[in-house]
Amino acid sequence: MRDVADVEALTDARERALTAHKVIDEYQAAVGELSRVRRTALEELMGDPTKMTQTQLAEMLDVSRSRVSQLLSAGTRPEKAFLGAGKLTLAIGGKFEVGRSDPGAVLSAEAFAAYETLAELARSVGLDAGYEVVPPPGHVHLNRPNLIVLTNPRLLPFLSQVMEADPHLRYVEDERGWYIQEPDTGKEYRSPRDSGECADYGYLGRLPRPDGKGSFLYIAGTHAQGTLGTARYVAENLTELHRELKSRRFSAVILCRYDAKDRRKILSTERVTPLFKHEG
Repeated sequence: MRDVADVEALTDARERALTAHKVIDEYQAAVGELSRVRRTALEELMGDPTKMTQTQLAEMLDVSRSRVSQLLSAGTRPEKAFLGAGKLTLAIGGKFEVGRSDPGAVLSAEAFAAYETLAELARSVGLDAGYEVVPPPGHVHLNRPNLIVLTNPRLLPFLSQVMEADPHLRYVEDERGWYIQEPDTGKEYRSPRDSGECADYGYLGRLPRPDGKGSFLYIAGTHAQGTLGTARYVAENLTELHRELKSRRFSAVILCRYDAKDRRKILSTERVTPLFKHEG
């Protein structure tokens, strides 16, 4: 960001106004992020192992206790950092609709409902969100910030390779279809839906970008109901996920149960593995 003196020194009034406007936006965004960082740090200090009181925090910051109370309640919720630091892009795998002659890709109702669930969650913590459809054969662009990818490697095949960076879980395929596996133990999570039950498994994880310059959040059900249910799990457990993981890489398996008559109605979600924390 440019110094005020540099902006003020611009001789062209139009350029000076536009530059000042841009710099103000940059500073405001930085203040917002620093406020979030400060609030998160204060909340950590109030927890284990230090268990500082608000009075002690006030003494540390050289402010009043009421000011500390304001700092802990003001601004956007710090758990938004679990989702991203700016406008979120949700990339959703699409498929060709049977019987259509045009090449347009469509989304399942459950996948779009998953987007709506996460977009509403994003708005609740001060973030904006939009979506894009990734048509077959599923060439999704992963090297960008604030990215969440929805749907499994059946629609987005490259994700099965990216998941090899996860030492604990990955999607694999055999003659019976796609399922989640723990590579070290061989334990399998095959979708109960394939056996006629109204339930599905979903993968939830943060994976590295191929360019090595960040990571993205990946939510993928074995079927569409698992994607929607896992999105619902994130919405219902965001505070816990942020407290436990922040923005580090991780993965977990979520069991989702849905209504037999309305498959977009999620009845329950349950994490059935630990929150596997990845190195690096």
